[in-house]
Amino acid sequence: MIEGLLGGLGNLIDPINLLILIAGILLGFIGGGIPGISGTMLVIILLPVSYAMDPTAAFLLLTSIYATSVFSGSISAILFRTPGTPEAVATVFDGYPMAQKGEGGKALGVSIFSSATGGVIGTIILIFLTPLLATFALSFSAPEYFALAVMGLTVVASLSAGNLVKGFIGVSFGLFIATIGLDTMTGTPRFTFGSGQLMSGIDFIPVLIGLFAISEVLRQVQKRPRKTGKQKVRTELPSLNLMKRISGVIGRSSLMGVFIGILPGIGATTAAMLSYSEAARWSKKPEEFGTGVPEGVAAPESANNAAAMGAMVPLLSLGIPGSATTAILLGAFILHGIQPGPLMFTTQAPLVYTILIGLLVANLFILIIAKPFISVFSQILRVPYSIIGPLIVLFCIIGTFAVRNSIFDVGVMLLFGLVGYFLENAKFPLAPIVLGVVLGPIAEDQFRRAMQMANNDFTVFFTRPISLVLLLLALVSILYPLIKGWINKRRAKLRGEKNIAS
Repeated sequence: MIEGLLGGLGNLIDPINLLILIAGILLGFIGGGIPGISGTMLVIILLPVSYAMDPTAAFLLLTSIYATSVFSGSISAILFRTPGTPEAVATVFDGYPMAQKGEGGKALGVSIFSSATGGVIGTIILIFLTPLLATFALSFSAPEYFALAVMGLTVVASLSAGNLVKGFIGVSFGLFIATIGLDTMTGTPRFTFGSGQLMSGIDFIPVLIGLFAISEVLRQVQKRPRKTGKQKVRTELPSLNLMKRISGVIGRSSLMGVFIGILPGIGATTAAMLSYSEAARWSKKPEEFGTGVPEGVAAPESANNAAAMGAMVPLLSLGIPGSATTAILLGAFILHGIQPGPLMFTTQAPLVYTILIGLLVANLFILIIAKPFISVFSQILRVPYSIIGPLIVLFCIIGTFAVRNSIFDVGVMLLFGLVGYFLENAKFPLAPIVLGVVLGPIAEDQFRRAMQMANNDFTVFFTRPISLVLLLLALVSILYPLIKGWINKRRAKLRGEKNIAS
């Protein structure tokens, strides 16, 4: 392995390969930072170009775009409440409130540090534990996937701004959205009302962009025109005290991100949502999440970058893509006549180790290149919002349309922009809706597969150890706020009785 890594480093420092790696990093920054364009889209666009390149240079280009675009989606999420990539949607919850409080530079610094750390941890685990992790991932089946999704959904108790009823209404609405379209197992139309466009369901990207980006543009338009000429955002990397404060969150979220990333079909967006929910669950002050706390930025940013690296594990060791982007990378390997799988570390060792070293360097480059890139990107804040707002809407329309080439998706995005605008005016939390939309399809599909697997025997969820533990954690997370509230009321009542008696 050491010999292979040294050989990979030697290939990487070849001037052409190094130049292509840096070009990929910059393209990833640009693609992720501009709302509506993602790393997946860039990889698709450059796939035909890579066919004419040497395999080493081609995969350095594609994988570096993949690695850095996951981070750069947080930039527009923090500054404009517009996730540049789907993986950055959870970063909005606390990143944008920090920017509103004048801590945008601090939030960006936390994002840089967390993303680089999560990516490096994910790459190191990818290098040393790929065969072991791939074997462990195969032990997960439908009951475990369902229990994992349920555990993520139960964090609604922490993200509901103190109103559990609104939280459950929100997550139920998100789950309903996820059921629209053809049933994936029977082909039966559900809630389509005879509409051909609804047959394919409602994609979560138009929903997320509408709820956060379009609703924010509407809110800004409603306000008085603000002067943006004097606004400055100076990116501040975390101080030692802040690093200590968020180190536990980054460590836990990075490990969770790698773990979720290696599960085929789950992806970095789900990893970010689940890690954010677990950070809130572990926090001593979960009610502060959503108001602008650094932990709310550190958790999803470390998790999504680690998950992106984790998704490479099943791709390289089993030939199974762990995410949408790695599915495209699988196509790129086949295009170059290479079959990923157990023999790849033997037959294509120089290429594999060059890719691994390239991913490690790309994540480290986030620390070096991010600050100057953000300093240029943030100059947009100097432009009057009368110009920025329409540009954000334009990018959102282009990005939404490009996902499925559907004008119907654009209409869905605008509709959910209005929904998000009115819900926020009513102080209704949007995070639970996002939880339902993102985790709903996973929960439903895996529940039904588990039922088929066990001949409709519900005990399958409780006889498998991993599934049982995850479901117990979900139950505890729901009951804990209710029990804690009852205890606090009981204590307050006893104190009142004592005061009256005295």
